[in-house]
Amino acid sequence: MKALQIEAFGNPAEVMKLVDVPDVGAPEESEVVIALEASPINMSDLLMISGRYGYRPKLPAVMGSEGVGRVVAAGRSVKHLKEGDRTLVPYPSPAWAERVKTDARQLRPHSTGDVNQLAMLGINPATAYLMLTQYGTLSPGCWVIHNSANSGVGRALIAIAKSLGLKTVNVVRRGDVVAEIKAIGGDVVLVDGPDLNKRVAAETGNAPILLSIDGVGDTATSNLLGCLSEGGAHIFYSSVSGKPFSAPGSQLIFRNLSVRGFWLPNWFKTATADQIIAMYEHLAPMVASGAISAPVAGTFKFGQYAEAVAVASKNRGKALLTRLPVP
Repeated sequence: MKALQIEAFGNPAEVMKLVDVPDVGAPEESEVVIALEASPINMSDLLMISGRYGYRPKLPAVMGSEGVGRVVAAGRSVKHLKEGDRTLVPYPSPAWAERVKTDARQLRPHSTGDVNQLAMLGINPATAYLMLTQYGTLSPGCWVIHNSANSGVGRALIAIAKSLGLKTVNVVRRGDVVAEIKAIGGDVVLVDGPDLNKRVAAETGNAPILLSIDGVGDTATSNLLGCLSEGGAHIFYSSVSGKPFSAPGSQLIFRNLSVRGFWLPNWFKTATADQIIAMYEHLAPMVASGAISAPVAGTFKFGQYAEAVAVASKNRGKALLTRLPVP
C-alpha cells in the first residue's frame, strides 16, 4: 500500500517520500482496518519531521498523527463498528497511509459532519477541551483568557468554552482577524500588547480570571499572566513565537500563580478508553454541527505532498492530505 514516509529528519518537503509499504493485514479480534479519507498536516507534524519536536519516531516512519476514514474490515469481537462506518484514525497513529489498523475499543462511528472537519477532530479540539477541563473546576459564567485565538486550538476553545458555559477573552496578534473571531463567538477579542491587563479589566468589568492558556510564548506569556487573578493557573501548550516565554517572577510569587505545561500525548498515556470516548462524544457533535470548525487552505493527493507542505507551512488554514487517487 502507499504511504508517506521519512527515512531521515529534515526539511519536510525534501525528506518525505511516497513509498510502498507492507499492507496492514487483517484485523485482530478487537481491531479494525480504516481506509484513510483525509488527514491534516499539523504544525506538530512538520516539527516532528524536521526533528525539532518533543518526540522523534524510530526511522523509517510513516508520518501523520490524526485523520478520518472508513472501516474496511473489523475483528470478530467488534460490534459497535461495521464495514463502511466512518470513524477517526485515533491519535496518535501513522495516518498518512492508505490503511491503518488499530484497536477499535475507543472508536465510535461518525455518520454526520464534513469529512475535512472530522479529520481535524483528534488533536486541536481535544487539546482545547482538556485544557479547559483538567485544571480546576470553572463554574458557568467564569472567564478564560487565551492567545492564539485564531489558531485551530483557539477556534475550538471558543466553541467548547461556550458549550461549558464559560466566557472567553480572545487575544490575537493581528487586528485584521478581530472581527472574524468575534463572529465565531469570541466574547471579548483584543490585540495583544503590554497594556493587555488594563484592557481586559475594562472589557470584563474587572471579572476574576482563573485560567489562561498560552500558545505563543515570549512576552505574550507575561501579558497573559498580568490578566490572571490571584491563585490562577497558566497553561502553556505551544510556542508559535519560537522564543522562550518571558515572565517576571513577582507575578508568580506574590500572586500565587502556577504555570503548567500541556502535551496531548501525555494525557493519552494514562487515559482510559471510557475517558477518551466521553471526550470525543462531547466534541464530535460540535464538529458535525459546525460549532467547531477550522479554515481549510486546500486538499491534496498523497503525491502532492510537497505542495501540501508549502501551504501548511504558511499557517493560514489547514492543508489536508487525501488518500485517493494516488499516482
